[in-house]
Amino acid sequence: MLQELSHMDRITQLQDEIQRLLTIMSSTIAYLTARSTFLQVSEQIPITKTRNPDKYDPPELFEANKNELVQDLIIKAKQIEYLIQSLPVPEPEQQQAIRLQALEQQMQDANEEYIQAVDRAKNLHRKISEFLRTMLDNADGPVEPVR
Repeated sequence: MLQELSHMDRITQLQDEIQRLLTIMSSTIAYLTARSTFLQVSEQIPITKTRNPDKYDPPELFEANKNELVQDLIIKAKQIEYLIQSLPVPEPEQQQAIRLQALEQQMQDANEEYIQAVDRAKNLHRKISEFLRTMLDNADGPVEPVR
């Protein structure tokens, strides 16, 4: 059971790291589209629009930031890969079936114990009720207040 919890912790960590990776990717795309300038990539396609110089980073800063973003993506991807490799190997189907049958048997046994406990409680309730009824029926009558 403790080992299963450990595996669930790893899965939760994996989900968190994937979410962080997606956040880094989203931030990277937002930065690259917001802080870059328009460059001509082909002589057949002219640049038809320009950006104000304070709206984009100088080429050296842009390149340094781009490299840092790439490093962040690589580090996060390696962390995710490590978490994936640390996950347990899936249990063979036959072993799963055996384990589920054992759990079903345990559940049936617990259910039978529960039914027996409820029957005992009902039986005790009935006996106590009969006893109290008998005591009340055999009483000598109402008690006179002391004067």
